[in-house]
Amino acid sequence: MTQAASPEAGRETMPTAVLWDMDGTLVDTEPYWIATEFAMAEKYGSTWSHEQALGLVGNELLVSGAAIKEQMGLQQSPAEIVEELLDGVVARVQESVPWRPGARELLTALGDDAVPCALVTMSYQRFVDPILAHLPAGTFAAVVTGDRVTHGKPHPEPYLVAAEQLGVAPEDCLAVEDSSTGARSAVAAGCTVLVVEHHVPVPDGERRVKRDSLDGIGVADLPALVAEGRCAC
Repeated sequence: MTQAASPEAGRETMPTAVLWDMDGTLVDTEPYWIATEFAMAEKYGSTWSHEQALGLVGNELLVSGAAIKEQMGLQQSPAEIVEELLDGVVARVQESVPWRPGARELLTALGDDAVPCALVTMSYQRFVDPILAHLPAGTFAAVVTGDRVTHGKPHPEPYLVAAEQLGVAPEDCLAVEDSSTGARSAVAAGCTVLVVEHHVPVPDGERRVKRDSLDGIGVADLPALVAEGRCAC
């Protein structure tokens, strides 16, 4: 897939803001979650599979906690399972942050061009903090985490809250996502979505444009991507 801006890109409209998913989009932390899930299964004498792990990608954490409780046959509550997951994943992030190709570069370029960005993730704040510590202060003008919304993705609330905190209309925003759950959330909020698939496939759909990677995508490419996404049905 080409990632160059079209000759008409400059005549299109720049998104008012860019709203970023985190896991699998900004950072490749899904392997950390999966490794922690397998460690829990071994600890409690249960079983787990890669397919089961991929089925949780993009979910709000309490939904994943409930699924793990049922599928592993654990006695803990979903909230307790989530906290144990976070313990394992935070420990791994503190050792190393695995950035996705092109993500930091685009994020930096957006900051240089004064395009506001928000982080919209279903991870909890205590997992987000060590990742944000590796970025310049103020990189994200708003941060929406799974423990600060009533309804997680695929509900539109996370993206609606992010747009509201930035003071912009969601219809004028470009969301960057890697999962079907996240893309559904952003589209339901009214955003155009740049989908960069990673661990799981994402169906084509309304207001979605796909690229293989963020590597090589610059600020000048965004108007054409928004225009392409708005034409998608």
